[in-house]
Amino acid sequence: MNAYANALLYAIPAFVVLVLIEIAYGHFVKEQKYRFFDTLSSLSSGVTNVLKDSLGLALVLISYPFLVSQLALTQTPSGWPTWVIAFIAIDFAGYWNHRLSHHVNLFWNSHVIHHSSEEFNLACALRQSISNLIGYTAILLLPAALLGVPYQVIAVLAPLHLFGQFWYHTQHIGKLGWLEYILITPSQHRVHHAINKEYIDKNLGQIFSVWDRLFGTFQEELDEVPPRYGVLKPALTYNPLWINFQHFYNLAFDAWYAKSWIDKMRIWFMPTGWRPADVAARFERWIIEDVYAYQKYHPKETSSRKIIVFIQFLLAIGLLLYFFSQFSSLETEIQLLTGGLIFLMVMGYSSLMDGSKWALFFEGFRLLYLMALYSLVPTFFSDLALPFPLLIGVSSLSAIATKVSLSNE
Repeated sequence: MNAYANALLYAIPAFVVLVLIEIAYGHFVKEQKYRFFDTLSSLSSGVTNVLKDSLGLALVLISYPFLVSQLALTQTPSGWPTWVIAFIAIDFAGYWNHRLSHHVNLFWNSHVIHHSSEEFNLACALRQSISNLIGYTAILLLPAALLGVPYQVIAVLAPLHLFGQFWYHTQHIGKLGWLEYILITPSQHRVHHAINKEYIDKNLGQIFSVWDRLFGTFQEELDEVPPRYGVLKPALTYNPLWINFQHFYNLAFDAWYAKSWIDKMRIWFMPTGWRPADVAARFERWIIEDVYAYQKYHPKETSSRKIIVFIQFLLAIGLLLYFFSQFSSLETEIQLLTGGLIFLMVMGYSSLMDGSKWALFFEGFRLLYLMALYSLVPTFFSDLALPFPLLIGVSSLSAIATKVSLSNE
């Protein structure tokens, strides 16, 4: 986890710079693809995701090192062939994991946040899940394990494979000729993020487009069908916590009210969107029917609220980067408690973006959290080298600003 935290110290600023470059380009060509609160929501989802991953908050059902140690039938040749085989195996596993995420109710919950933005830009690439708390994807790397690909090679290539998916989340790059037959391109991924009926659940590949063509999920971007982005049941919130668990809540709700025990069990593993007939008849759930008539989620955005939220966002990012710079020197308990503090900061200002009273709850809870740390874990502030008066003072000002902003509605 220390290596991951160190890598993020460089990756996070790099991603933010690339987002800013795309924003500047959109302004220059008068074709802006960003909205202020939507962008901050995307970046904040990235914050919560890297927090969860750096703190190791997931239960791994089966690991790749175990698979390769038990099932390897041969040993891949040393040198570059091993790296090529490993990369192809990772991409093949990524395709099927992505396909499961789109086609199975339970798995969709851990992927829906990535599609929840109603814009399509580099920032939405950072909308990653915190609800994927059970790790099972190593099972999909079975071909690599059978071929004896060392886990060290997988460990190096997996994050590079993930980072390689960042660049194609853009509307500013058109079709790329012959590359469309080899790689996943911005055009293909625009189709993937679109909610038009022609595009739903298409182009599930991650680096290579061959899997979509081979398994029947490829769809070209059509000039006569301009993509509309988001999800058919809009999140209607900027808060990453709500977005992450909305679908799970809906599944649990339907399972609770279903009369059939079979329906209560199978709803989790049915195709995405499936509901028991009796529950669907009792509790109607609105989805978008006309993607071109739908008005994007756009709560009140005053200049003062934008300033308040942006300052709170900068404070959260600053603390996150500082936290990662100190990560290896901190005890596990301090790491978890610091992660909790940053999480509360994100919950507060993202709720304020919605204009929700929940913002006051999270701000108040953060003050109580800091006071509890002062009383129960006094070493927290010295270990982190951040004085209690500074943190409680900043949090108090944040709570006051939030209260004033909500009172002005």
